[in-house]
Amino acid sequence: MPKTLPTRFEAASTLAVVVSSVEPLLFLTEDQKVIAASASFCRTFEIDPATVHGKSLSDLGNGEWKLPKLASLLRATASGSAHIEAYEIDFERENQATRKLIINARTLDDGEPDYIRLLVAINDVTNARAETRIKDDLVRDNNILIQEVQHRVANSLQIIASVLMQSARQVQSEEVRGHLKNAHSRVMSIASLQRQLSTSSGGRIELRPYLTQLCQSLSVSMVPDPERLSIDVNVDDSAVEADTSVSLGLIVTELVINALKHAFPDKKAGVIAIGYQSDGKDWTLTISDNGIGMPAGKDAPAAGLGTGIVEALVKNLGSEVHVSNNGPGTIVKISQKANADPATASAPAV
Repeated sequence: MPKTLPTRFEAASTLAVVVSSVEPLLFLTEDQKVIAASASFCRTFEIDPATVHGKSLSDLGNGEWKLPKLASLLRATASGSAHIEAYEIDFERENQATRKLIINARTLDDGEPDYIRLLVAINDVTNARAETRIKDDLVRDNNILIQEVQHRVANSLQIIASVLMQSARQVQSEEVRGHLKNAHSRVMSIASLQRQLSTSSGGRIELRPYLTQLCQSLSVSMVPDPERLSIDVNVDDSAVEADTSVSLGLIVTELVINALKHAFPDKKAGVIAIGYQSDGKDWTLTISDNGIGMPAGKDAPAAGLGTGIVEALVKNLGSEVHVSNNGPGTIVKISQKANADPATASAPAV
């Protein structure tokens, strides 16, 4: 069997570990007298290493270590009734800035229960806390700046929409007037999206108020008689990332505009319904109407700008779209399944 090392050698090993530690360490007796201090401790707190041995903790330096609460916690640790873990103190020295210190302390268990010693580790987190505070301030300032930019973009888009509407009133061509009104509606919907984003306090957007506000904007700008045509929104409590919300909002805009243009000819009354439900990472967005339905064959409308927009957005979301008869009317269902293959996505004619 190997021989047991003498206690004196074990103490010497402990002292060597403490003194050579790159972290500020104190090795204390039960009554808080210094057995040894690491060179890092002496250097960090500007204490002469030759003066520390045998001194009380409260007498180190110029008395800045005379901290009654810390002394009380160390006594409790020595008695075994408590231990110090991540105890934070404001460390003050004359003519110097206050430092933030994290203190950890344990009794040294080396098989001598009647000889209690304390190992105290000190970590100066002042600079780390300052960096965290600066980062938090930068993030907050950046969020404020982004919201302000989004607000200004929304205002600018509304000005553009007003110009488009004025132009639509002045032109003689019905076809050109129709294109300008469509452009006006698209710009207004994007402005609504931007305004909603500018008032959001976090990185995720609640879809119910978001899509409700969007559809209200579309209704105001495109539905001349709310008694005849209405847009209903039925959305669960889902919240999504901002970029996803923009894509969903633009899809809703294009499909609602499509329904308003084609589903209710000759001032036919009806309802356009917007629905969204999610289950974990799976979700389904539906836009349905009770209009005349989608013409088939040679009567089917040619693919337009809206088709390209919806195709691009569906592909970007990695989702699938299905168009079916709503009996009466049309239902467009866009869904995303966690294990779905984005390559299978398709888009309706819009």
